[in-house]
Amino acid sequence: MSVVRNVAIIGAGISGLAALKCSLEAGLEATCFEKSDSIGGLWNYTECAEEGRASIYRSVCTNACKEMMCYPDFPIPDEFPNYMHNSWFLNYLRLYVKHFDLARYIKFKTAVVRVQKCPDFQVTGRWEVITEHDGERSSDIFDSVLICTGHHVYPNLPLNSFLGIERFTGRYMHNREYKEPLQYAGKRVLVVGLGNTGADISVELSHTAQKVWLSTRSGSWIMSRVWDNGYPWDMVYLTRYHFFLNKILPRAISDYLYERMMNKRFSHENYGLVPVDKGLRKEPVFNDDLAACITCGTVVVKPNIREFTETSAIFEDGSIAENVDVVIFATGYSFAYPFIDDSIMKNSNNKVSLYKGVFPPKLEKPTLAVIGLLQSLGSIPSTSDVQARWALRVLKGICKLPPKESMLQELNEEETEKKSWFGQSETLSTDYITYMDELSSSIGCKANLPLLCVTDPRLAWEMFFGPCSPYQFRLTGPGKWEGARNSILNQWNRIIQAMKKREVSSHTGLSSFTALFKLLFIPLLLFAVFLAWN
Repeated sequence: MSVVRNVAIIGAGISGLAALKCSLEAGLEATCFEKSDSIGGLWNYTECAEEGRASIYRSVCTNACKEMMCYPDFPIPDEFPNYMHNSWFLNYLRLYVKHFDLARYIKFKTAVVRVQKCPDFQVTGRWEVITEHDGERSSDIFDSVLICTGHHVYPNLPLNSFLGIERFTGRYMHNREYKEPLQYAGKRVLVVGLGNTGADISVELSHTAQKVWLSTRSGSWIMSRVWDNGYPWDMVYLTRYHFFLNKILPRAISDYLYERMMNKRFSHENYGLVPVDKGLRKEPVFNDDLAACITCGTVVVKPNIREFTETSAIFEDGSIAENVDVVIFATGYSFAYPFIDDSIMKNSNNKVSLYKGVFPPKLEKPTLAVIGLLQSLGSIPSTSDVQARWALRVLKGICKLPPKESMLQELNEEETEKKSWFGQSETLSTDYITYMDELSSSIGCKANLPLLCVTDPRLAWEMFFGPCSPYQFRLTGPGKWEGARNSILNQWNRIIQAMKKREVSSHTGLSSFTALFKLLFIPLLLFAVFLAWN
């Protein structure tokens, strides 16, 4: 393989910034191309949806708390709230760019229109990147390319699935066009799709619209950002302890505990929200207010739509939403790369298929990678950071990919496993801790937890029972960050600091029962962890 000296990075959102920073860290000459005039990608709010760019509504907040939503070597400032409005998070990204001096490597208002193999690709693995700036096109040659455009750009609007939609005389649109609720005051609105966006828009519209229906084809689990004892859900749930239990317990018991946990706040069956297949680990919907809106009657949950008439929607149970003014399709996005040949990115089923969610397996030279395409309960900044570090080691020849046949076989096996856990083989979803540990092991930065039990038991305890926060993946090995240990040990204090703006009695920590349980079973658990780790 030829020596990789430079890299083109497409997109300056969360993943593009991680890829840029990691590329510089790896000693490469990096150029980042950004279509807009600012960093942030999805989190760069605009008043109107723009073609070829991600679009969010004004009120969007993060679903991951700040200790889990940060880059592994750059904590979010203490004064920022635990769950951030998009403007707060965009400010964090700007701080990241400033801290690592990334802006001078970004070419703004420069759209990538084509990425194609150079004539000598079979030997060099190089790419020609054609860009457009102020109406003028230019071409540059790069040893490698990192695609970081995300998957919230091209709306999925499956109108063919909705009988009679052509007869509907009201307005219908994809959720990317939705910005704020005031323009829907007094309207009768039907929201189609129970994902994070569909739930958010329904709740928001319930305060201004005359009527809001929320149609769901398969239901979903609803989780609150505020979890046990008022802590952020991901600080409580995304732990190696929970991951270990799910790994060793039989599937039937794991499913029972999962369903019980999801129903702890309210019965999803009573609210008409329970998923069709309750055992699947599809990403839950994070919304703190939907259940209250259903209780108050300001949001009415309905099944899938059977057909539309000129003014109404008829649901599969025979009920009718009459005099509908607006239909908002919160039906997700299609991930596509119009600037590159489909034969590079897609498999025989016309689906984007990437080894470890990063490398096109059929490419002759592994000099092109995709960063930030996966979805998991973990956050994109930490995932993108680890993906970029691993990808760059592959690009530089430090890590080797398996033969093409082995990668394709592994992808087929993953599709079968994903269908079992997530209900569909082509999903972007994956298990956060499993995936991060796998890439970290390849990089050489996965912490040795059994060894830490002996050398640093306090840290080992927090890493196992506490949240699997991003800092764990910069604790040791290549890319080690000296502040990682302190950040792990103080993450709970920062969470409390962000909430408690009025002094009250001091934090008492874990309940005595929980502490006693952990004390009694810690030897057994550590031994089990040692076996699982090895």
